[in-house]
Amino acid sequence: MAVPRFWREQPQRYRLVGTECPKCKGVYFPPRSVCPTCRRASVGKMRPRQLAGRGKILTFTVVHQPADGFELQVPYVMAIVELDEGCRVMTQIVNADPGAVRSGLPVEACFRRIREDGKSGVIYYGYKFRPVRGKTATPPSVIVEAQPRRRRA
Repeated sequence: MAVPRFWREQPQRYRLVGTECPKCKGVYFPPRSVCPTCRRASVGKMRPRQLAGRGKILTFTVVHQPADGFELQVPYVMAIVELDEGCRVMTQIVNADPGAVRSGLPVEACFRRIREDGKSGVIYYGYKFRPVRGKTATPPSVIVEAQPRRRRA
């Protein structure tokens, strides 16, 4: 990804900023310039909206054959999370035992390193989701504390 594009996408990557249609109150992530429901009536009227970063897992899969660059993370969980605002995001679930993840599990966004371009290149950060702790906490068997940092080969 080119550096200018990387900097333009920061609000979505780092703060989970979506858009809201003032007419129908629909919330979208990633941000849209036109509401798919209101169409022409929303052109130029979509407002930025900070998302809370909490939701629940709708569906998930455990990845055992990783994409390039994710070899040291297997097995890992990819999920579709429905945020409290109603929009859905596809994300990696972290700090959870893959065998204990289930649909309906409450999760929250966290800020993590995604990858880097070479040894001296840009380090990409972004959102991932983890099980919620506290009043709606998941069973202790699901939460795994900070994972040890693995060295590259």
